[in-house]
Amino acid sequence: MLDDDIVEAAKRLLDICKRKNLTVATAESCTAGLVAGTLTEIPGVSSILDRGFITYSNQAKEDMLGVAAETLKMHGAVSRETAEQMARGAIAHAPVDLAVSVTGIAGPDGGTAEKPVGLVHFGAATHSGRLIHVEKRFGDIGRAEVRKQSVLQAFRMLHDLAEVETQRPPRS
Repeated sequence: MLDDDIVEAAKRLLDICKRKNLTVATAESCTAGLVAGTLTEIPGVSSILDRGFITYSNQAKEDMLGVAAETLKMHGAVSRETAEQMARGAIAHAPVDLAVSVTGIAGPDGGTAEKPVGLVHFGAATHSGRLIHVEKRFGDIGRAEVRKQSVLQAFRMLHDLAEVETQRPPRS
C-alpha cells in the first residue's frame, strides 16, 4: 500500500496533466521505476504516462537516453550533469511534454565522502525546452526512505513544470 502523501502527489500530477493534455515519461536509476510504477497505481494515468526508462547501469543511460560516456566518466552517474542529460534524453526518446530523471545512492552501500548515501540528483525537462535540476542529500535514512523521498521529489518537479507549461490541444 502506498503512503497517502505519495498517492496525493500522484493524483495532483494526474489532475494537472489531464487538464492541460500533458504527457509524461520517467528516466529512473536508483528508483528503478518507482516513479512510473507509483503513477500506475492511480486510475486514469494511461492518459498521461507514456513510458518509463529504467537505466540502472551506465550503459543503459548511454544506450536508452543518450547520456554521454564522457559525462559519466567525468562526473559519474550520480551528478547534476547526468541527471540533466537523462531528463533531456527522455524527452528526446519519447513523444512527451514532461520528463523527470532520478539518479542517486539509495544505500546502504555505494556512498563515498564526496557522494554519500542519500545523495540524489533530479532533472526535469519539458518538450518546450525548460530544464531544472535539484540535488537532495537525504542522508543515510535507509534505502526504502531514500527511494520514497525521491519519488515525492520527482512528483514535485513534474508538478512544478506542468503548472507553467502551456496547455496542449487534445490528442487524437
